[in-house]
Amino acid sequence: MAIVAILLLPVVTMLLYGMDRTEDWLARGPKPPRHARARHLRLIHGGRRQTANAVDQGETEAA
Repeated sequence: MAIVAILLLPVVTMLLYGMDRTEDWLARGPKPPRHARARHLRLIHGGRRQTANAVDQGETEAA
């Protein structure tokens, strides 16, 4: 019986190692895509004033 236990030790060791690696692989989150990078807000100079003027003109014509 001791001989069988000694022969099974490497098999059980590899099984435990494999299960540990599989558990770590399943538990980690997905990696971000390679093409994803930080997004920057692009501001248009005077864009707010143009939008506000267009809304004001629209309200005066309707009233």
